[in-house]
Amino acid sequence: MDIFSTHVLNRVVEHLERPASFLLDTFFGSVQTEDSEEIHFDIDKSKPRLAPFVSPLVAGKVVANEGYETKSFKPAYVKDKRRFDPNAPLKRAIGETIGGSLSPMQRREAALNRALSNQLENLTRREEVMASEALRTGKVTVSGDDYPTVVVDFQRDPALTLALTGGTRWGETGINVLDDIEDWAATVQTKSGAAARTVIMDPLAWRVFKNNDKVERLLDIRRGTGNTLNVDPMLRGQGNDKARYVGSIGDFDFYVYNDVYVDDDGVTRQMLPEYTVIMGSRGQLEGTRCYGVIQDEKAGYRASRYFTKSWLEEDPAVRWLLMQSAPLVVPYRPNACLCATVR
Repeated sequence: MDIFSTHVLNRVVEHLERPASFLLDTFFGSVQTEDSEEIHFDIDKSKPRLAPFVSPLVAGKVVANEGYETKSFKPAYVKDKRRFDPNAPLKRAIGETIGGSLSPMQRREAALNRALSNQLENLTRREEVMASEALRTGKVTVSGDDYPTVVVDFQRDPALTLALTGGTRWGETGINVLDDIEDWAATVQTKSGAAARTVIMDPLAWRVFKNNDKVERLLDIRRGTGNTLNVDPMLRGQGNDKARYVGSIGDFDFYVYNDVYVDDDGVTRQMLPEYTVIMGSRGQLEGTRCYGVIQDEKAGYRASRYFTKSWLEEDPAVRWLLMQSAPLVVPYRPNACLCATVR
């Protein structure tokens, strides 16, 4: 069997462990594929109106449809291309005993597994960064080589992006953090009709929150059934220990998320900036991972999360591995989440 064939490469990738992807797993559990370069999504423009009163003896009052707005976006194309080390079969693999216990073919397969695993980790991390940005700002900024910077605006209500200042910041005298949580949940419910029961904080925001006297008295750290993630196993991250369930108060579940990534400029950044609080409704956000068509003849020009392939150059002898994707994460009900910077 040729382990570098396109069919085998894709099957290998599908059965590798997934990296941490807590925000994706929590809020973006659905998948949408489109066999075109563009991804389409609708924005509901309706408002909570009342049915009109009229006399039973007169004609009904005409109520205009508020409708929705359909937006389209041509996503940036992800291409992770790397040179496969031709000497991998001749070197001791990571974790292999000194002196070698694997055959050259076993080492080659192990090296291929590591390379594909890393490509998939990078793609998942890219999607997780987009999820973080969408939840925090209601927008996703996409830029890259030969791709002009584009801001995809999901038109979240400005009242759902907050930055506390002065005496209103958490930790200041007289500030009741639980009142803020309740007020923000009410704002989300007013703007979207969704119940925002999931609260995610970075470690610094959590430290201030948990040290509040009322929080210490009320926090229930027993695990209930309400914090279970129901996500397609093929999408679920396997390293989500970077997110911790830290307790519940009333019907609010609290999590601390601490993960980092290296951006395109080589700078290490937090997945959630310091003192960030995100509140959302898991199911009612209708978060979706969208994928455009794979622009490759060998992929059949079909949409899928990713497509991998390999080819060999004869002189000099170099084998290349390529993973391609056209991703965008979309919160179809963007007003079902809120983000606050609390200090």
